[in-house]
Amino acid sequence: MAGPRGDRLAGRSARAGSGGGGCCWALPTALLCAYGFFCSVRPSEPFLTRYLLGPPKNLTESQVFNEIYPVWTYSYLALLFPVFLATDYLRYKPVVLLQGLSLIVTWFMLLYAEGLRPIQFLEFFYGMGTATDIAYYSYIYSVVDVNLYQKVTSYCRSATLVGYTVGSLSGQVLVSVAGWSLFSLNVISLTSISIAFGTAWFLPMPQKSLFFHHVPSQQLGWEMKVMDCKNGSAVQDHPDVQRAPGWEDETKVPLNREGHSAEKQSLQEQKVDIIKVLKDLWQDFLQCYSSQTMFCWSVWWALSTCGYFQVINYAQGLWEMVLPSHSTEIYNGAVEAASTLLGAVAVFVVGHIKTSWAMWGEVALALFSFLIAAAVYIMDTVRNIWVCYASYVVFRIIYMLLITIATFQIATNLSVERYALVFGVNTFIALALQTLLTLIVVDASGLGLDIFTQFMIYASYFVAISLVFLGSGIYSITRAYRRQEPMQSRSPESQ
Repeated sequence: MAGPRGDRLAGRSARAGSGGGGCCWALPTALLCAYGFFCSVRPSEPFLTRYLLGPPKNLTESQVFNEIYPVWTYSYLALLFPVFLATDYLRYKPVVLLQGLSLIVTWFMLLYAEGLRPIQFLEFFYGMGTATDIAYYSYIYSVVDVNLYQKVTSYCRSATLVGYTVGSLSGQVLVSVAGWSLFSLNVISLTSISIAFGTAWFLPMPQKSLFFHHVPSQQLGWEMKVMDCKNGSAVQDHPDVQRAPGWEDETKVPLNREGHSAEKQSLQEQKVDIIKVLKDLWQDFLQCYSSQTMFCWSVWWALSTCGYFQVINYAQGLWEMVLPSHSTEIYNGAVEAASTLLGAVAVFVVGHIKTSWAMWGEVALALFSFLIAAAVYIMDTVRNIWVCYASYVVFRIIYMLLITIATFQIATNLSVERYALVFGVNTFIALALQTLLTLIVVDASGLGLDIFTQFMIYASYFVAISLVFLGSGIYSITRAYRRQEPMQSRSPESQ
C-alpha cells in the first residue's frame, strides 16, 4: 500500500479528511458500516427471478433473461466512469446518498411497477446503485489516517458481508418457515435500504479528495496557521500542524485579505481543473500498468469478473429452468448465504498461505480458473437442483479466493492514491467485456440464446482464461529458471 505519495497522504489525511473538525475515525466508520449493513439486508434479492416470473408481474422467461437483466449491465457500464469522477468531485458523501436513493427507487418500483418498460427502467436505477459502490468503498479513506486503512476496510467489507448473509438467511426462513410472500420480502428490503439512506445523512462531509480537491499538506498547514493567528492563538507547537521549510514565526505570516483571497482563488482553480485531473489519471494509468505483475493480475481480474457477473446474474434463471419454483420449495436464499460465508472463510485462510505468487501465481490462476469452468459446466449439464446449488457454492468460493489474492498482489504494487484508479479501470474493462458478451449471447437483439446454452458459453469462457494463463505461467517459469542457470554457473561455489 505504500508508495512515493503515500507518506504525504498519511500526513494530511487525519487533518483534512474530517473537515478540520477533529472528528475521530470511529464515528464515520461506524456510520458507514451501519449504512453498508442495512443496504445489504435485502431478503428478496435471492428470489428476484421467481418474483418477476410469478404474479403479479407475470413476465415471460424471455423478457426477464433477454430484455430486462441486460439493462443492468449496460447502465452499470455507462455510469461507472461518470460516477467515478463525480465521486471525487463531490467528495463522496453526495454519491453515497445517491446510491441509497437509487436503491430506494429500485425497490419501490419493484413493489409497484408492472410491465416490461417500467421494470427495464428499474434495472437502470439498480445499475446506478451498483455503479455508486465506489463512493461507499472510497469514502472512508478520505476521513481516516492512512495507517487505519486496512482496519476500516475490513470493518466496512465485513458489515456488507454480514448484512448480505442476514438478508439471504432471513429471506429463506421467512419464505420456507413463516410462509411470507415475496412482496413482503421486498417491503423489508425497501425498509432496510431506507434506514441505510437515513444513516448516510449523518456521515461527516469530507473536505478533500484524491484528485479534484487535493490539498497539499504545506498549503493546508499555512491555512490553519492563518486561521489560528487571526483568532489570536499560537499554533507553533500544535501537533497537527506541519511547518513548511523556510517558515518563520506566526508574526511573519502574511495576514492581509488580498493574499488570503488570492490563495483561496488559486485553490478553487486547482479544484475545477478537470483537464489536469484527466492528464494525471492518464499518467497514473500508464505507470500502474507498466508493471508486468500488475498487468497480469489485472487482466485476470477483468476477464474473470466479467464471467463472474454473468454467472451470478443468471444463476437464478438456470435454477428456475432446472426446477420451477411454482412447483416446489426453493432454497436460493440459503445457497447465497452459504456461498457467502464459505467464501469469507476461504478469504480468511488464503491470507495465511505463504507462497511465491510471483512465481506460481499464473499457474494457480490457470488451475483454479479451470475448476471454475468445471463448476459452471456441471451446473449447466447436470439437471439436478442440488448439484446446481453445490456447484454454485464452489464457483463463488473459488472466485472470492482468487479475487482476494489478486487484490493482495495489486495492492502491494500500488500507492494508496492509485487504488480507486486501478480497481476502477479493472472493473470498467470487466463491464465492457460483459456488455459485449451480454449483447451477443443474451440480449434479444443479439443471439438471445436460452439459459442452458448461455452457461455452456460461460464454461467455455473460463476454459479459455485457464488456457491463456497456463501458457503464460509456463513461459514465465521457464524464463525464471533459465535466468537462474547462468547465475549459478557464475557463482563461486560452481568454480
